[in-house]
This record gives sequence, structure tokens and C-alpha cells, in this order.
Amino acid sequence: MWIKLCGNTSLDDAQLAAHAGAHAIGFIFAASRRQVTAEQVCRIVPHLPESLEKIGVFVDAGFEEMVHTMVECGLTGVQLHQNGDPALAVRLRDHLTARGIQPRILQVLHYGDDLAEQIQAVQTNPAIDAVLVDSRTATAVGGTGIAFDWQAARSAFAGASKHLVAAGGLNPQNVAEAIRTLRPWGVDVVTGVESAPGKKDPEKVKAFVAAARGAFAKIQVLPEPAHTYTGGCHSPRNR
Repeated sequence: MWIKLCGNTSLDDAQLAAHAGAHAIGFIFAASRRQVTAEQVCRIVPHLPESLEKIGVFVDAGFEEMVHTMVECGLTGVQLHQNGDPALAVRLRDHLTARGIQPRILQVLHYGDDLAEQIQAVQTNPAIDAVLVDSRTATAVGGTGIAFDWQAARSAFAGASKHLVAAGGLNPQNVAEAIRTLRPWGVDVVTGVESAPGKKDPEKVKAFVAAARGAFAKIQVLPEPAHTYTGGCHSPRNR
């Protein structure tokens, strides 16, 4: 079980996530309504629990930019929204490990007909710890508030050997259903726990974490559902 609250822009929201029981928080360094600077994050991280994972979210960022930001801000992980260089995760892990950092590296994939093939292509990379499956639109690679087709994605999730994290359109009301359907290793939320872009709603945060923890606890004691892995998934339904 792993619960990440992404899109944090303030110390209050980051501490709220920690106190609610999240395992990780995310800071978005790419163009977004929730974008933060390294200077902002450097002021936040020292006031957070050491056990809370601090993940930097980057979209098509350069190697040096990511390394510098992670080291400067004291981040413990990186979320990659780029697929151009399969060796990037290896370079990041080798470089950061040499500097005494053991990062959690997440690769983002976007749901589509070829989800199983996308997962297959990255799960042999030993530098990637987990794969985050998200929704996207023509203008946004994350934080869309749109859920992908969980039923159609079940076989791809069941056939994966890497840890899979479900994201996209999750909220306190539907996260338990997503966990029951997909049986992911973790979940990630942004829009579903906000009162406005970049501002967390305390009640939604608490309700989301409680619902996710409850659902994860239940699937630990239930038998695995029957899955037929076909190496692909159906077209997403119109949401």
C-alpha cells in the first residue's frame, strides 16, 4: 500500500498530507497551475517528517536540472513524465546513489489501448521502482481530474511485474472502487482532494487517505479475482 498526494504548493498542505497518513507527497516542477520552484520546495521540505517521501515531478526536464533540484531540495524520489530516453532512469539512479541518495523512481504511463505494451516496455528497466498509470488530455499530462477505464485496464494491471500506481480522477468517493478493481500497489491524487488548483481541502484529504487505507486493508484479506491476461486492454469508454 502506497498513497501519494501530489501537487503540493505550501507547507500547510504538505503537513496536512503527512498528518493524514499519506506515504508520499509530490511537487510539480513543470508548467502547471500547481507548479512550484526549487526555492519554494527548499523552504518546505525541512519542516516535513523524514519518513514522508518527497517526490519531484518533472515533464521533459533535463538530467542536470532534475539532479540539481533533487539534491538542493532534499527530495527522495522523482516522477518521470518522459519516455524518450530509456536510460534516463538508470543514469539518475546511478548518479544519485553515488551522492548518497537512494531515490524512488516512478515512470508515468498514460492509459490507452496499448497500456499493457507500455508497461511491458518499462518493467524490465531495473532502475524504475514503480509505474504510475494516469489519464491525459490534449493539453495536460496529469492532474486532469479524469478517470481512465478501470475495468478495461484490469488485465494490464494484473499482468504487470512492477509496482503499479493508479492515478487520474481519483477522489474520496471512488478511490475504494479503483483499488478493488485494479488492485494497484498504490494510488496518487491531485484534483480530487483540492478546494482549488494548488490548494488542498483538509476534509477531502483526510477522507481520501482513510478510504484508500480501508480499501487496501480489505483487498489484503480477499481472494484474488480471476483475471485473463490477453496482453492488451479494451478501448476506454467515453467519460
